[in-house]
Amino acid sequence: MDWITEPQAWVSLLTLTGLEIVLGIDNIIFISILAGKLPAAQQAKARQTGLALALITRLLLLAGIAWMAKLTTPLFTLIGHGVSGRDLILIFGGVFLLVKSTMEIHEKLEGDGGHTGPVRAAAGFSRVIVQIMLLDIVFSLDSVITAVGMAQHLAIMMIAVVLAMGVMLLAAGTISDFVNKHPTLKILALSFLLLIGVTLVAEGTGLHIPKGYVYFAMAFSFGVEMLNLRLRGKSSPVELRQPYR
Repeated sequence: MDWITEPQAWVSLLTLTGLEIVLGIDNIIFISILAGKLPAAQQAKARQTGLALALITRLLLLAGIAWMAKLTTPLFTLIGHGVSGRDLILIFGGVFLLVKSTMEIHEKLEGDGGHTGPVRAAAGFSRVIVQIMLLDIVFSLDSVITAVGMAQHLAIMMIAVVLAMGVMLLAAGTISDFVNKHPTLKILALSFLLLIGVTLVAEGTGLHIPKGYVYFAMAFSFGVEMLNLRLRGKSSPVELRQPYR
């Protein structure tokens, strides 16, 4: 615990906590969309369970830093790129995210195909949690690699992850309600997840895409959608139906 007296360690803690929160936003969006398929009474429980599992996964990965180091060792070579365990996880997670996001967008645009009542009833709590767990592993891997690269002390990494997850737990309900309230925003969120899926697959195949570009594109699109929502909120239904002249 010698790091407590080091100013640089506290700067690392604050910076890392902020980055963990940013990296966790896409996780919250995905969890919110999946939880939204459940009955209203189960949605909060699903979000809390998903984030709790994400916290446990990240802490376990941090505790196994030695094992994490082995994940970067190439297992085989494919088209001149040494594919490691980490690459396989990123590729699997990216493909899963692409498929799942595409299916969700299709369902939002085309409807649920008439599945109602007991058949629809539950996208099933356990099934939703399993899907959340699969993506938690991928998002947690990215989060932990960021933590290891920024901080030297394991305690700082773990505290930053716990603090960030606490903020995410507090914000999850608000973010989920906001996303579910605006259908166009939900489509935009799913488009973000498609973008993240492409980024993960690219990373796994050796093509590095600077995350700054990705987050800038997402922030810009989100800002434009906020302006659209505000404009629609100020316009009356009659005004919106009138054709342009």
